[in-house]
Amino acid sequence: MDKESILVVEDEEKILRLLELELEYEGYEVGKAADGIEAFEAYRARKWDLILLDVMLPGLSGIELLRRIRGKDAATPVILLTAKDSVEDKVSGLDLGANDYVTKPFQMEELLARIRAVLRTAAPSANPVEEWLYAGDLKINEKTREVIRGEDELELTPKEYDLLLYLLKNQRQVLNRDQILEAVWGYDYFGDTNVVDVYIRYVRKKVDYNYDYPLIHTVRGVGYVLKDAQ
Repeated sequence: MDKESILVVEDEEKILRLLELELEYEGYEVGKAADGIEAFEAYRARKWDLILLDVMLPGLSGIELLRRIRGKDAATPVILLTAKDSVEDKVSGLDLGANDYVTKPFQMEELLARIRAVLRTAAPSANPVEEWLYAGDLKINEKTREVIRGEDELELTPKEYDLLLYLLKNQRQVLNRDQILEAVWGYDYFGDTNVVDVYIRYVRKKVDYNYDYPLIHTVRGVGYVLKDAQ
């Protein structure tokens, strides 16, 4: 079985070396880049199973690099590394298409667990889903990640897609913010559920605005539910 490959983009030499050693010990094939420009060249040179990307980089920032990658490729998983620690920064990074977000200083075991989780999610299923999931005139194909409402194909970021898919799979069930956080983000934002409200707003703009009826509904004091008009 081929090793899973990870491109590590980090300008701090000691952290880069530590990550290289730890990931190789875990059995991954590791590529390295110390600045954004070098990283973009490494990204274009081959396919990677995952990119571990520091936000603060010389030459080309991690956020700009992520934007360029997502402009070409919505599938390659990206985990952001950053020294910043606020809900706003997390939302911003995830909204640009990152699959996860780890704040420095981090525990290596936690980072490795996040990597394993993202790679599991990104791995193709042995029995790929062929059929569409429906709610009213909205449909999602898990195999192709296509999202269509009516005649329109919708463009969602990876995290927006995950949120909508979770709501759709649990349609007509009222979900509270903690349930959504655990299912979609996979870890706790230290009790702060604002990120859920922010992302619900993002998804509504794409899924509900400009259509005859809304699919995503707020249940005051509880959370959110996706249901069709019937």
